[in-house]
Amino acid sequence: MNSHTEQDVELDLAERGFAHGKTISLNRRLFMRFAAYTGCRDVGPIVAALQQAALDCVVYADANDPLGIGLLVASEDPALFVGELRTILQSQVCAELQRRPEYDTLGRTYSIGYESDLEETLLRKPVRKVLDERNHWAIWYPLRRSKGFQRLPAADQRRILAEHGTLAKRYGRGGHATDIRLACHGLDRSDNDFVIGLVGPQLYPLSAIVQEMRKTEQTALHLESLGPFFVGKVIWRSQLGVRDAHE
Repeated sequence: MNSHTEQDVELDLAERGFAHGKTISLNRRLFMRFAAYTGCRDVGPIVAALQQAALDCVVYADANDPLGIGLLVASEDPALFVGELRTILQSQVCAELQRRPEYDTLGRTYSIGYESDLEETLLRKPVRKVLDERNHWAIWYPLRRSKGFQRLPAADQRRILAEHGTLAKRYGRGGHATDIRLACHGLDRSDNDFVIGLVGPQLYPLSAIVQEMRKTEQTALHLESLGPFFVGKVIWRSQLGVRDAHE
């Protein structure tokens, strides 16, 4: 007779993948924080402070606000957001900035279960996408699925999500756009489920993806909210791997 209770079983929080015919796991993930500000008349001192701190980050010019900027910062250690980044944002160089809290998002990378290289999926690929010099434009937004979606059979969920996967592949094959998908359960002030970043060389394909998504079953029937949308063009980005070189 098994005398172990559920409390005796060690909790396994690792992400799962599949390679060489067996399940693989990795208990690491990347956190990404996006925030938007207005009142920025000179981005130079802010960029200099970020560059000196050697953060993996991107600064965007807000397409809908002539004084607006967006800031995307990535770190495997979320303590960076309340440490180094917090110090920079409290410094004199950022004194002119006015935070736009409706755009605040914090998300984490996750695996689906079939990935063959978890370090690539969870840690390297998302940073490479946002720091890629070819990706000049970005749209960042949160989304929340309806509670009913979680009650659907697993097979139905996979079918519905596969429609979005096909859409992403079509745009990705031509180099028009790529996406970063982050889970934000319990990390978002508005109870959103995911943060999405669409990045690419031109703005139009990113808008076209959102337009096509409206027709998918997930967006049309199983979303409670989508947005707000931040639309920006890269002003400055750190060099790929710059943080690793400083550690």
